[in-house]
Amino acid sequence: MSSTESSTDPETGGGRGQLRGLKVVEFAHVVAGPLAGSMLADQGADVVHVEPPGTGDAARGMGPRKDGHPLWFKVAGRNKRSVTLDLHHEAGRELAHRLVAWADVVIVTLRAGRLRAWGLDWEAVHRINPKAVLLQISGFGATSSRADAPGFGKVGEARSGVVHLTGFPDSPPVHTGFSHGDAVTGLMGAYAVLAALHRRDHDPDFDGEWIDLALFEPLFRLVEWQVIVHDQLGSVPERSGNQLAVAPAAVINTYASRDGEWITVTSATLRSVRNIARLLGLDEDEFATVEQQHAGRERLDDALRAWVAERTTAECLDAFARTDVVASPVLSAADIAADPVYAEREDIVTVEDADLGAVRMQAVIPHFRQRPGHVWRTGPALGQDNHLVYREWLGLGEEELAALEDSDVV
Repeated sequence: MSSTESSTDPETGGGRGQLRGLKVVEFAHVVAGPLAGSMLADQGADVVHVEPPGTGDAARGMGPRKDGHPLWFKVAGRNKRSVTLDLHHEAGRELAHRLVAWADVVIVTLRAGRLRAWGLDWEAVHRINPKAVLLQISGFGATSSRADAPGFGKVGEARSGVVHLTGFPDSPPVHTGFSHGDAVTGLMGAYAVLAALHRRDHDPDFDGEWIDLALFEPLFRLVEWQVIVHDQLGSVPERSGNQLAVAPAAVINTYASRDGEWITVTSATLRSVRNIARLLGLDEDEFATVEQQHAGRERLDDALRAWVAERTTAECLDAFARTDVVASPVLSAADIAADPVYAEREDIVTVEDADLGAVRMQAVIPHFRQRPGHVWRTGPALGQDNHLVYREWLGLGEEELAALEDSDVV
């Protein structure tokens, strides 16, 4: 049911994808910054993940384990190079600057004061490598009064407006069940990097770029209507369960079937709502306009809830398909692993891992048909690529690297 991605020689790497030849170094740990790097690595970029010797990225210890091996980092660190480097040492900072000079893109998530002290802030990066694109991710942005305050994705979610809108009216606000703020920031960061690289490739006067991204800003941007609604109407959209505070059409909710499964039914057009009314045996003409549909919103919702509750999931989905009602069962991870559409899309791949053998994980998404990316390795061992990156890519001599190892810099 899933395609297999054969491992590639770790000395040569992926060598495939839209971003082959792009050089990235990330002084970034846990989720947001590394996810931005992952998006680039999946498409063939050479991404060097810098970690402290001995302990490594804290993400290496996150999440469930099998046979003592953490599973999350197998995905989070995939397609990257791991090098160790202690930035507390002056020699470590000098080597970090050599990585900056080598790279096209630099990703940082350290606090502003630490970046300045270690020479990884915009001014230093731009001086070392005037053509570099710097992606700086922080809790509150480099230009705010809280530039040096710590920040995590959940705080970003809370500040974005998303959590205020998520949950039921009579219940507390709800965070989504994964690192939502971090993940969306990683995606937005990768998009921003590619925008800057496009300008670099078309502007002969390109003088580097500094992307300054706060953890709350990507989700804030994606809730397109919240600011203008408050500005123009003076209202504050509130939680509305599995419906939407500002909905494109009258029917959007999740309903329990007779066999205890959940089905999401959604509408976005006048026609889609009329299809639902017809399925329920209601008079379509009573739902012909936007005003009529919104006036009858509760009636439609109550009728659909009762209709679904009387039928099995299979019966519901068959009837929905016959009447052009857009719906889907709510899938668990087990459902996804067995789902035929995921298999047809080749969205789950099998990759060989040094510790666990064959493991399944998400494929490279989005799919490119002409020059696709691929998963050529799971998350590497700590410092696995020290020799390759430092000796072959940066050109350090054998004695120089040995001295750095002896002094615990790498």
